[in-house]
Amino acid sequence: MLKNPSKILFLSTLFIGTLISISSTSWLGVWMGLEINLLSFIPLMSNSKNILSTEASLKYFLVQAIASSLLLFSLIMMFLMSNMSIMLNNEVFLLLISSTLLLKMGAAPFHFWFPGTMEGLNWWNNLILMTWQKIAPLMLLSYMIKMNLFFSIIIVLSISVGSLGGLNQTSLRKLMAYSSINHLGWMIAAMTSGENLWELYFLIYSFLSAAIIFMFHTFQIFHVNQNFLMMNNDPKMKFCLFSLLLSLGGLPPFLGFLPKWLIIQTMAELNSLFIVTLMVITTLITLFYYLRITFTAFLFSYTEIKWNYTHFYSNQFYITMMTFTTISILGLTFSSLMFNMM
Repeated sequence: MLKNPSKILFLSTLFIGTLISISSTSWLGVWMGLEINLLSFIPLMSNSKNILSTEASLKYFLVQAIASSLLLFSLIMMFLMSNMSIMLNNEVFLLLISSTLLLKMGAAPFHFWFPGTMEGLNWWNNLILMTWQKIAPLMLLSYMIKMNLFFSIIIVLSISVGSLGGLNQTSLRKLMAYSSINHLGWMIAAMTSGENLWELYFLIYSFLSAAIIFMFHTFQIFHVNQNFLMMNNDPKMKFCLFSLLLSLGGLPPFLGFLPKWLIIQTMAELNSLFIVTLMVITTLITLFYYLRITFTAFLFSYTEIKWNYTHFYSNQFYITMMTFTTISILGLTFSSLMFNMM
């Protein structure tokens, strides 16, 4: 991607669009930043040689264009109504704006486009869609969020759809998409408790997703059963993938448990016990389908053709993955030690 000058240009404007949105002082500036971001991502997604990526980019464009037009409509109506004698309840407009932002990031029940779009893209575009493309909508949502029935329903739907949707999937891209929807539910819940909490969650989620996608991209793995045939002669790589997936699922000794621990504690203090219980239960379901990716590949000895065993990676990749895995395994321990020492 980075060898192509036009891709570098679109990648730069993609980042600039997000930065314009989150640092804007007016809603019109926000809308403009989101549009720049959208129009920069479309050329990065589309590939004339691959019909699936063309379909995914068209689907993404249509959904985002609808969300942008609804956002602009809501903003114009809000400004018009504030100058008129007929005062509508401001809550209606906040609900509309929140819905368009949730549609932009792919949170349930506005998630219908997200797994299908992920399926048609390569791993690097998937990483951008799962992490960077969520920054602007999440930041804007955090400016106006307050815990009410609407956001409670969104949180419950996101964690439920994200956990149950991934159960019968064999495609890793769709599985990562449903996992992303589940994590969005956690992030929105964290937002209602505090600004720093969801940002920490997002950073750790982005780090773990990047590490997993880095590995999937290197080995060109797109389906669950490919894990059975790949990496058999190198269990160390399989161990790295296994550890990172468990960490992303939020299993206690790993780094991924740290933000979930903080969210559970904060929400319990705020007496949101019903939602916290649901969140913990659905996380166990996501852990099940993370385990399924490599668990069978670890337990059974598969026959492997000798010529299939080629070194896909360099020593540099090996060192990088080991570093990521070490951070993932020991991150929570070091964080706890540092907290106790301070």
